[in-house]
Amino acid sequence: MTEAATRQRRSPGAPAWASLMVHRLDSSKEFYSQLFGWEYRAGPQQLGPYVRAVTGGHEVAGLGEKASGRQLPVAWLPYMASEDADETAMLIREHGGTVAVGPLDADTAGRMAIASDTLGAPFGVWQDAVYPGLGIAPAGVMGAPVWFELVTRETSSAVKFYQTVFGYDAEAVVSAELDYLTLYRDGVAVAGIHGVGQSLPRDRGPHWQTYFSVRDADTAVHEVADLGGHVLHEPRDSPYGRLATVVDPEGAQFSVIRTERDLR
Repeated sequence: MTEAATRQRRSPGAPAWASLMVHRLDSSKEFYSQLFGWEYRAGPQQLGPYVRAVTGGHEVAGLGEKASGRQLPVAWLPYMASEDADETAMLIREHGGTVAVGPLDADTAGRMAIASDTLGAPFGVWQDAVYPGLGIAPAGVMGAPVWFELVTRETSSAVKFYQTVFGYDAEAVVSAELDYLTLYRDGVAVAGIHGVGQSLPRDRGPHWQTYFSVRDADTAVHEVADLGGHVLHEPRDSPYGRLATVVDPEGAQFSVIRTERDLR
């Protein structure tokens, strides 16, 4: 886990945005507003009602209402930066992935696609237009995404696809008990791949996990429960800070973390 998600310039492949499509937009807006202090601005409406979440004056994530009949999971989705969304979509298809939505224009903000890798983990592709700062927040902004992590059965079967499509370099975390790769672009860590073996949830399969910065992970867990969500993994200490994994009222899983960086 690094400060990659708060970079002021995104190279291709760096996380550019986090988005969640839900059944009840107003209820989800209230949940995340109470939890993270988010306010909202109107966003692109091509896929239905959509708002951008704002914290500390920065647009950091998006919430949208699922169109009737559209089979998108209720799950936080990372969008990876691309200089050309159409070319990236072509590479995804050529190397065994699937493009489910787009590429299409998101009003005048940019061009996007929703895809999945060779093992079925969904992710997005984002090409900036007039909003080059979308999703970017300085270090220490509470309620902003700070890390994205692919959770899969084992890293070796997943990393080749992402390296080919986005040009990542990968470095293994040296541990006899941990199957983990950190992904780099231009020497900067941008995301991780965590192989969890038989611990991979059967009801989810491979998926991307989004981590949001909070002032106190223990307090955030209590707030999630009070707001109608539930706790999947209780708060625990890690080398990167105290963290927990929770689920919102519609079933979207995410993690909250108080990083050591924020403590300084």
